[in-house]
Amino acid sequence: MNIVLVGYRGTGKSTVGKVLAARLGWPLVSTDAEIVRGAGRSVPEIVAQHGWEHFRDLESTVCREFSAQDRLIIDTGGGAILRQENVACLKKNGVLFWLTASVATIVSRIGRDTQRPSLTGTKSFVEEIEEVLAVRTPKYREAADHIVPTDGCAINQIVETILSSVQR
Repeated sequence: MNIVLVGYRGTGKSTVGKVLAARLGWPLVSTDAEIVRGAGRSVPEIVAQHGWEHFRDLESTVCREFSAQDRLIIDTGGGAILRQENVACLKKNGVLFWLTASVATIVSRIGRDTQRPSLTGTKSFVEEIEEVLAVRTPKYREAADHIVPTDGCAINQIVETILSSVQR
């Protein structure tokens, strides 16, 4: 079984994943990091050169590869749930935890990170987050086995919530 973390960027997937991996002694893998490693380019460079559809194709390949393994903590990119095939393969051998946070919390956590290209290209930073969340929230909800709010929560509290859900 794998523990799969899904959610919008800035909801805590990477930080929670590191603590979960340390607690369980399981490897932490990141779909975005694997895509960057395999392509030899950053996410913004991949998107600029080949577009989002190509990036999503690479993401689907990585999701299939990771889902075929066992005892991983999988930190997915925020858009991994946009393709039902990704959700289906990750659920075959994984429990999906949707980490949530308010727009204000997301803004405070990710600021103007240059490694995260614009998803809309035309909106303000806050407007983009609101617009993308409006589209993705139903998809996250549908994909999730468990929903874990992260606003105002200590990392260890979030980790304990996930571990107690897995051990049931």
